Amino acid sequence: MINKELKEYIESEVLPRYDAFDKAHDRSHADVVIAESLELTSGFPELDVNMVYAVAAYHDTGLVADRKTHHIVSGEIIMADGNLRRWFTEDECRTMKEAVEDHRASADHEPRSMYGRIVAEADRMIDTETVLRRTVQYGLTHYPEMDKEAHWLRFCGHLREKYAPGGYMKLWFAESKNALRLRELQSVIANEKELRSWFEKLYFPTEGTCSEDCGIGVGKS
Repeated sequence: MINKELKEYIESEVLPRYDAFDKAHDRSHADVVIAESLELTSGFPELDVNMVYAVAAYHDTGLVADRKTHHIVSGEIIMADGNLRRWFTEDECRTMKEAVEDHRASADHEPRSMYGRIVAEADRMIDTETVLRRTVQYGLTHYPEMDKEAHWLRFCGHLREKYAPGGYMKLWFAESKNALRLRELQSVIANEKELRSWFEKLYFPTEGTCSEDCGIGVGKS
């Protein structure tokens, strides 16, 4: 059971911050990450559900600064929020800080705690069509000078680098919904004919409106 006062504080003072972020990182994204985190936590009764909730709520608040360092800034926001000391010790706040720092898909180290693993997993939310569409959109937004074939090569390269077996995006729960969805995505990536079909369906040069990494599926998030 989440502490009522903590929930009221986060809902009134923390989650509204997401209203200022892009569509892929808005309040609905935060709500989904919170729900996914709490669902994953059900299998680990030794964890503090209030910490899981807070980590999920704060995980992207650092976007107020920029995308590149948002995970670090999110940790700084946790440590600077004196109100959290009403419910958590200094050591617990430090653990939560480390968890949000570790949630990026491109992190060069494993999450330092189960709290970090849970929010990292909850933040992935893999969906084949969404991943492919946003990968195309990212290229159109950031590389408008490229021709169609160059976009195709970038599209393939990014997907293989991030999502193919051995890619830099890691999942931490073998039986999670994401693990199943990742296997489905990998089967598409491995089938060049099918992957090209997706690309042709999603490639619309006039619709390249993806800012930053558009959330899931694109960039080294």
